[in-house]
Amino acid sequence: MGRESIASAGRRKSGEGTAADDALAKMGYKAELPRSLSMLSVLGLSFAIVCDMAVPYGLSTTFYISLANGQSVTVIWGWVLLSLLSTAIAASLAEICSVYPTAGGVYYWAALLSSPKWAPIASWITGWLTLVGNWTVTLSINFGGAQLILSAISLWNEDFVANEWQTILMFWAVMLITYLINIFGSKYLDLINTMCIYWTAASIFIILIVLLVMSPSKRSGEFVFAHYDASASGWPDGWSFFVGLLQPAYVLTGYGMVASMCEEVQSPEREVPKAIVLSVVAAGITGLIFLIPILFVLPEVQTLLEVANGQPIGFIFKTATGSAGGGFGLLFLILGIWLFAGVGALTASSRCTYAFARDGAIPGSGLWSKVDKRFDIPLWALTLSAIVDCLLGLIYFGSSAAFGSFTGVATICLSTSYGLPILVSVVGGRKQLEHASFSLGRFGFVINITTLLWIVLAIFLFCMPTNLAGLDASTMNYASVVFAGFAAISLIWYAAWGRKHFSGPPILQSEIAEHGVGVVRGQSLDEEVGTKDVSAKEGADAKAV
Repeated sequence: MGRESIASAGRRKSGEGTAADDALAKMGYKAELPRSLSMLSVLGLSFAIVCDMAVPYGLSTTFYISLANGQSVTVIWGWVLLSLLSTAIAASLAEICSVYPTAGGVYYWAALLSSPKWAPIASWITGWLTLVGNWTVTLSINFGGAQLILSAISLWNEDFVANEWQTILMFWAVMLITYLINIFGSKYLDLINTMCIYWTAASIFIILIVLLVMSPSKRSGEFVFAHYDASASGWPDGWSFFVGLLQPAYVLTGYGMVASMCEEVQSPEREVPKAIVLSVVAAGITGLIFLIPILFVLPEVQTLLEVANGQPIGFIFKTATGSAGGGFGLLFLILGIWLFAGVGALTASSRCTYAFARDGAIPGSGLWSKVDKRFDIPLWALTLSAIVDCLLGLIYFGSSAAFGSFTGVATICLSTSYGLPILVSVVGGRKQLEHASFSLGRFGFVINITTLLWIVLAIFLFCMPTNLAGLDASTMNYASVVFAGFAAISLIWYAAWGRKHFSGPPILQSEIAEHGVGVVRGQSLDEEVGTKDVSAKEGADAKAV
């Protein structure tokens, strides 16, 4: 009986994989990657990078932003606000993903939702925004991880501040670690992604208990939920709250990146949309559970803002536990979460690079779109992603605020890339999403418009420096410069090659595209169109008789 059940499950899984591959073929692509990731694995991956860097780690490395821009009110209520907005964006993307489950993600969606005339340029712009967003998210995760590792030294030597070379070399070392895990651990990514969920949950529970039990003093509930002080930021009080939203906006950014794993999942039209939304909801709850205890045991804010290495979380842990060893023990849990996030972000980044290169949109596409048969991964796309990040890290030599710039450009690029297919869908009356298996129903327009308004505001917000106090060339936010640099590369490549040769996803050149492409409640759109045509013909014949 047991063997029959296992065999039956195996056949069902194989059947789902075949159906998913067939649906992918009808969307214009050949299945080259093994569909080895489970729903739980995708949720784990989504939780790790979605929530950009698995909530505790992401919040820890960007804590200085909200502390300077409003303190408790910005930390708690900014997180609640962005959790709601991010859930709306995630739901909007999940609805589209349920119709177009492909590794191309938002790039593919923007093309298929656009009119034939505008499809190539819509997919080009969205694709480059997604690509740069994926690269810079991975960059910021691993750069922040390098800074956090070095900050551990200051638990024993508070005057220690890593210089530029020490920081860059540590960053390159962590990039190498995540790169090698992605190659030699590719067969175990399912297990790694699943472990992320358990490690994160256990870490939050341990940190919560240790902080509340061992801290010698506690803040009042009024401080935790109602204290607002933006004097350290240099911005006007009201505006400072919005600038401080970079912390939660950055942490809750990567949900759309999970679509790049669609071609490695069974029944992606069902599983990936659920993972996208559930991960954001889970992250919102997890963030509150993590933040509230920290605010209850928070030392003097000015002391935290003056921490030499710019990463106050280790000092908070040390103060609460009363020892450097205790502080490092809690910091080690956060570093474990970073490792999952760094590996997951580079995985998604490489798949995004592979998908975009597959359609010839990146210089040298023939190389970046190859799948290495030894490891069943797009090895050259993975290598390109790692090299680009390593080179971008060199910006730190010119700006000590480079990490803030990386977080800003990642948030801007990914938010804008999410907004474009949603905008195109709204302009088109959401007609292609009417029968989506993950449908927003009557609330679709309201949710879509709300997300678009926030994304427009976010683009302007996150180009601004997080702190005006002592602002100079070395502490300026260069997010807009990095963004403009990649925009220039994109435009030059489009003018030199894309304008004449790039036409978007290959399916746009087929006859199927005229009738619609995608998946509708488990059935490919062209099949449904065919069914409707047959039904209409039969109805006409019946009337004639």
